[in-house]
Amino acid sequence: MSPTAPRNNPASSTEGALSTARRVLAIESAAVAALSERLGADFEHAVALILAASGRVVVSGMGKSGHVGRKIAATLASTGTPAYFVHPGEAAHGDLGMIQPDDVLIALSNSGTAEELLIIVPLVKRMGAKLISITGKPDSPLARLADAHLDAGVAEEACPLNLAPTASTTAALAMGDALAVALLEARGFGAEDFARSHPGGQLGRRLLTHVRDIMRTDQAIPAVPLTASFSAALLEISRKGLGMTAIVDADNRVAGIFTDGDLRRLLERNLDFQSLSIAEVMHRNPRTISPDALAVEAVEMMDSHRISQVLVVDTEQHLVGALNTHDLMNAKVI
Repeated sequence: MSPTAPRNNPASSTEGALSTARRVLAIESAAVAALSERLGADFEHAVALILAASGRVVVSGMGKSGHVGRKIAATLASTGTPAYFVHPGEAAHGDLGMIQPDDVLIALSNSGTAEELLIIVPLVKRMGAKLISITGKPDSPLARLADAHLDAGVAEEACPLNLAPTASTTAALAMGDALAVALLEARGFGAEDFARSHPGGQLGRRLLTHVRDIMRTDQAIPAVPLTASFSAALLEISRKGLGMTAIVDADNRVAGIFTDGDLRRLLERNLDFQSLSIAEVMHRNPRTISPDALAVEAVEMMDSHRISQVLVVDTEQHLVGALNTHDLMNAKVI
C-alpha cells in the first residue's frame, strides 16, 4: 500500500448508519400504513374466495416475492388455512399438477409482470381454480387476470437507489398477514387450535399438556393411611420427594394432606411427636385437581392458593396422582 493511500476508518465507515436505518424504517412503516387506505371490496372478496374453497391455498412468486410467499403460506397454514408454496418455474415444468380446481392461487409480483407467473396463471384459471394477486401495480397483467387483487404498491423502496425490493416486500408480507389474520378470525380459530399446529412450542405445551401427562402415579405417589403415625408420614414425605404426603382412607379416598410447610408450623407447637398420629395434624379438605384438567390449570391453582403441590383425584375422590411445581417446570408448562 502506498504511504499516501487512505486507510479505512471504522468510525467514518459507520457514520450515518443510524440515520440511514431510521430512514429505512420510516419508509417501510409508511408503506405498510398506507395499505389500510386501499383495503376494500377486493380484500373482502379474497377472504370469501378462500373460505368458500374446498381445496387449499397455493402461494407462488418469483425471487424476493417467492420468499415472501413462502412466509405467507406458512402463516396461513399455522392459523387455520391449509396452504403451501409452489415455485412458478417448477410449476411450468410439472409441478402445476399440485394445483387442483378447488384450490385458490395467491400470486405475488410487485410489478405484476413476472413471466413465470403469467405462464401458469391462465392454465390455473382454465382448470377452475380462483386467483388472488398481490402486486404493486393495479393495472398490471397479473392484477387484471385476478378474481381479487390486493394492492400492495409502495411510493418508494427503502433502497437509496429505489431498486432493491425492500419496502415493497415488507408491504406484501404485511398484506399476507392481514389476509391470514382476517381468515383466522372468520374461522373462529382459537388459541387451542393454534397450539395443535404448534405442539412443540411453549403455547402448545401449555394448552395441550394435561395433568395426567405429567403427574406422579402408582408407587411414586406419597400417601399414608389415616391410621399412620406422624413419624411414618414424615418418612413417606422424605422417601417420595414431593414435599408432602396424602392421607387416604381405607378406600383410597383423600382425607387430608400434610406438607413440609405444615411440619415447620407444627414445630412451633409443644407436642409429643412420638405419640402423634398424622390424622391429628393433617390439613383436611386439601386442594385437588382432575387428571383430565390441563396442566396450566394446576399452575393457576397453585399460584392462586400459594401452594407448591397438588393431589390428583378421580370423580369419586380416589387418589390417582400427585404433582408439584418441579413437575410442571420439567414439562416446560411453566
